[in-house]
Amino acid sequence: MKKIMSIAVSAAALGSAAVQAHVPEAEWEKFKAEFAAMAERVSQLETENSELRAAGSSSVRVEDLNQSIVRLEEQNKASAWTEKVKWKGDFRYRYEDIEEDGKSDRDRNRIRARAALIASPSDTTEVGLGMASGGDDPVSTNQTLGGGGSTKDLRLDLAYFKWTGLENTYVTMGKFSNPFYRPQKSGLIWDGDFRPEGLALGWKGDILFATATYSFLESDSKEDDDVIWGGQVGASFDLGESVTLTAALKYLDIPTKGRRALDPDDPDFFGNSSTVVGGEDVYAFDYNLFNGSVDLSMRVADMPLSIYADYVQNEDADDLDTGYIAGIKLGKAKKKGSWQVQYQYQVLEADATLGLLTDSDFSGGGTDGEGHKFGVKYALDNKWSIGATYFDTSTGVDLGSDADYQRLMLDTAFSY
Repeated sequence: MKKIMSIAVSAAALGSAAVQAHVPEAEWEKFKAEFAAMAERVSQLETENSELRAAGSSSVRVEDLNQSIVRLEEQNKASAWTEKVKWKGDFRYRYEDIEEDGKSDRDRNRIRARAALIASPSDTTEVGLGMASGGDDPVSTNQTLGGGGSTKDLRLDLAYFKWTGLENTYVTMGKFSNPFYRPQKSGLIWDGDFRPEGLALGWKGDILFATATYSFLESDSKEDDDVIWGGQVGASFDLGESVTLTAALKYLDIPTKGRRALDPDDPDFFGNSSTVVGGEDVYAFDYNLFNGSVDLSMRVADMPLSIYADYVQNEDADDLDTGYIAGIKLGKAKKKGSWQVQYQYQVLEADATLGLLTDSDFSGGGTDGEGHKFGVKYALDNKWSIGATYFDTSTGVDLGSDADYQRLMLDTAFSY
């Protein structure tokens, strides 16, 4: 359009003298006025056309943006499940050296591998499925290497659901991680690998907390079904200057009196007393346990320091019914370059608690032992640590033949 107007203007300029010579003055002025009006109109049309093109281009960009948003929403819907599912786990390689009076020295290499898939179908529910190395031992997921390079066992370690629909409260059922508070992961009553099976309820406020469990020793009535009842109440107090005191009381009712060994392969009942009924060895006592725990935590030289104790007494036993741990821990090997050291002294009399479930490393596992535990750990990276643990203990001090028992464990561990 601009090109046409330019030609017209040029022609008008070149021919103006000739035209003016043959056209009256009035008509010539009228012609120039009409031509100027037409030029102005053409200019207006050019402006409107430019605006329309600009508007059309903007419209296309908005449309493209809307399409991108739609595609993004579709992609988010397709991948939304990844936000509701997560993996977590760990791997540990361990070298052990064991020396016990009356037995040949023993050393072995062991691995522990655990992985769990945790899903959140809704804002108030969690479902977990976990696998772990090892056999059917309820207090160990270690797997000893060897056997000509044979394949190793992998077992169900976790299978539960958890509901948190009430404020500060949860309900969980299935096979789950131990919900009870244990000062510095104390193994006095529970080994760290033990997974209760049944039902747990928990509540936690700003200071107070409470936990209750109904877990099975056996849930099939054909196999003499029995359950463990447990309840714990506690409180955590801020004493100022980075000092915190946590204390808890727990009661457990474990009905074992008159039962055969829960592990038929262990004739010594893991250190517990037994008696003969009808020609068969059975537990001599129930385990009605009162457990008190305390942990005083503070910071020293910008490092966490914990002084802790754990105590248990079996009300059903006539004697040999007490156990305790007293310990101290400095530091926490969590982030790269951090470290920790730990010491504790433990006494666990034969009938203080159910030997099947207590720490499987201390004095060879079970009850009827006492002695020292030393530990050190260093974080090579945020998810990689090395450590050493040494037990200098005695076993069989109450019911068996008192024997020295030393155990050295060297670990390297990864978490994810």
